[in-house]
Amino acid sequence: MDVDIARIQLLSHTLEERAGAPMVERVLERSGLDKTDITPPATRYSAHKEALFVRHACDAVGDITFGAHAGLGFRSSSSVTAYISKYSRDLKQVIDNTARFHHIIDPALAFHLRVSGNSASLEIDWKDPSFSRYHRRTEFLLFGAIARMRALTQTQLYPIEMRFQHEVGRQAAGFEKIGGFPVTFGAERLEIILSLESLDIPVPTYDPSLRAHLLEYGDRLLAERRFPKQQTQAQVQGLITRSMPGEIIRAEEAAHQLGLSPRTLARRLADEGTSYREVVEDLRCDLAQTFIKNGMNLSEISYSLGYSDQAAFSTAFKRWTGQAPSVFRKRVEHPQNLA
Repeated sequence: MDVDIARIQLLSHTLEERAGAPMVERVLERSGLDKTDITPPATRYSAHKEALFVRHACDAVGDITFGAHAGLGFRSSSSVTAYISKYSRDLKQVIDNTARFHHIIDPALAFHLRVSGNSASLEIDWKDPSFSRYHRRTEFLLFGAIARMRALTQTQLYPIEMRFQHEVGRQAAGFEKIGGFPVTFGAERLEIILSLESLDIPVPTYDPSLRAHLLEYGDRLLAERRFPKQQTQAQVQGLITRSMPGEIIRAEEAAHQLGLSPRTLARRLADEGTSYREVVEDLRCDLAQTFIKNGMNLSEISYSLGYSDQAAFSTAFKRWTGQAPSVFRKRVEHPQNLA
C-alpha cells in the first residue's frame, strides 16, 4: 500500500529543522527507507514505512506531538485529489470530493461528512484497521487535514473539536496547545467537528471547468487502478483492535466474523508466515510500547491489552523486550539519541 511522497518530504524537512540532517538519515534507516525513496523521480512510497517514520521521529526528539506539529505544516500536494480540491467551490465541496477520491492517495482510510444539528462531522474510518495501531501517524494525518483546509480556503480555520480514539494521558494538553482548538482522546469515533458556517467558506482558486475535467480524470483512475486485497493478518489485527480495551477476541470468534472456519483462518495466516497467537503477541507488544509513550499508567495498559492483572502484563512485556515496563518508561522519559 503506497502513498504520495509529499507527506514524507514534509516530515523529513520538519525533523531536519528540529534535529539536523544526520537524525533524518537515522530515522529513515530505522523506517526501512533512504533518501532515494523520498526524492524525485520517486512519487510514492510505503504507507507502513510512513507510519514507522512518524513513530521513530517522535522517539528521536522525545516528543509525541512531533507528528501533529509536522501535520500543521502541510500545505500542498501534487496528487489528483489535491488539484480537485484546489478548484472546488467551497470547503464542503472540497471534503465531498476528497472523500470520493481519497482511496487513490491513502487506501488505509475512508471518510465522509455527516451534517446534523448545528455542526458537521468529518468521520474517519479505517479501511485497513491494522493502521489504527500507529497513533502518531493518525495524529499527523488529522492535523494535516486541518492544515490543508486552511491552505485551500486561505483562512485560519479552527475546528470545534478533534477527536481520537486512542489515549495519551497527560500529554493531551500538548496537542491542544499546538492546534489552538479542543482535542479529545479516548473518544468513540475518529473525527473532526466543524461548524456549519465553515462548510460555506469559499476556495479562492475555484475553477468549475478545471474541476469538471479533473473529476472525470479521477473517476478514470478509480476505475483503472487495482487495489491490493487486504491480507488476512491485517483483517485479524483490525478485529483484535476493535475488541479492545479489556478483551482480546478469540481465534474462533475472529474466524466466525471473517466468515471462515478456524482451520481456514489458521491456514491463511500460516500462508502469510504467522499464526493467530503471533498476531496477538505482536499487536500487544507494539501497543504496549505506544501506550507507555502515550503516558498511560501500567494498570490501564494491562486492562486495555486484556491481561488479568499488571503482573501478567509485566511478565509478557519483559519477554517481548527484555526489560520491565518501568525501565522502558524511564528510557522514554529520558530519551537518548538514536544509535
